[in-house]
Amino acid sequence: MTHFSIIGSALAGNKGAAAMLESSIATLSQRVDNASFTLFSMYPDEDARLNEYANLEIVAATPRQLGVTINTLALLYRILPPLRPLLRRRSAAVRALTRSVALLDQGGITFTDGREKFLLYNVASILPALNTRTPVIKCAQAIGPFEGSLNRRIAKIYLPKMERIVTRGAITHSFAEQLGLTNIVQGADYAFSLELDGTERDAVASHVDLSFFDHGTEVVGFAPSVVMQKKVDARGGDYIGGIVDAMTAELEAGRRVALIPHSVRVGTDKTHNNDLPLCREIAAKLGDRDGVLFIDDDLSSQQLRYIIGLCTRFVTSRFHAMISSLSMGVPTVVIGWSHKYQEVLDLFGLSEWAFGSDEFSAQKLTAELSRLADRDAEVRAAIVSALPAVKALSISQADLIADVARESRR
Repeated sequence: MTHFSIIGSALAGNKGAAAMLESSIATLSQRVDNASFTLFSMYPDEDARLNEYANLEIVAATPRQLGVTINTLALLYRILPPLRPLLRRRSAAVRALTRSVALLDQGGITFTDGREKFLLYNVASILPALNTRTPVIKCAQAIGPFEGSLNRRIAKIYLPKMERIVTRGAITHSFAEQLGLTNIVQGADYAFSLELDGTERDAVASHVDLSFFDHGTEVVGFAPSVVMQKKVDARGGDYIGGIVDAMTAELEAGRRVALIPHSVRVGTDKTHNNDLPLCREIAAKLGDRDGVLFIDDDLSSQQLRYIIGLCTRFVTSRFHAMISSLSMGVPTVVIGWSHKYQEVLDLFGLSEWAFGSDEFSAQKLTAELSRLADRDAEVRAAIVSALPAVKALSISQADLIADVARESRR
């Protein structure tokens, strides 16, 4: 059996994280005999409830458990060899790491200027593997820039220790090269490898009235983000009002609109990795009117991708909702907050369709949607043309990981 540990993704909450996790399970199970996986989970109870994979175990790794317990036990494993058999027996985390051919770090963006408050977590995620001598592969993600002194110092200590770093686009790759890293390979987001299995329509139909999409009317999908809401509102803007106004403009133009939360945690009002409370507020402001579909439910990443594929055009502030819309060939307007959006759109030659939180307004979004409608065929053709190469770049990291696994077992 070939075992992998995974951190930085989840089944619960952000469905982009679920897409990365599920893509890695699917692609590596195809490439490695008897592949099995341990997920170090920030939401262990929720992930256990959603886990339908027989070869995936869930280990609790909340920030406190990861930062204190797991890191301490891994350090003890390194410095006190006589304790190693006991630690493997008593700690599921240590046992998983020591039997793994690699730890797959699937954090979407790490070691980045302006996100210094996450540096401790970025380090804590990979340090246990370093202490147990488990190779670390950073799956396709954004890193950098490294202009900030603290981020640069920490990155120069830890990033060279990675077995491989898969950069998610040309901008990240350039940042990594500028830092002097040589353990890098350019790739594309792992979620581009996510495939639908043909069962999604029936599964979605039990949650959503799919006849909404069968009226011969264009449907514009919206996937808002609480992260973007905080950024827009912090500068005095009105994110919710802007989304509501843009949706209203689409309705008044004779189109339908679908409100699709792409990061969902049921049973809680906490907004970390949870856009459902935000979307409920948007739906309330829209009111009970014809032509509006609100998906007030927790669907899988594949089911969400299927629904997004039914839309004519799409608007999102969630990174992996953008990945899904591009994967389904849907022209998309992106309201982004870092280079990670631009470098993915650059793979399709479509970076002009992204703008930042500092530009957000109802007028701006409405204008961009109108412009996209005018150029729909052109944008759709660009996506279709570029997508095969992007998918190939995404799935190439599965080949890389499988090669590292085979080398590790020799």
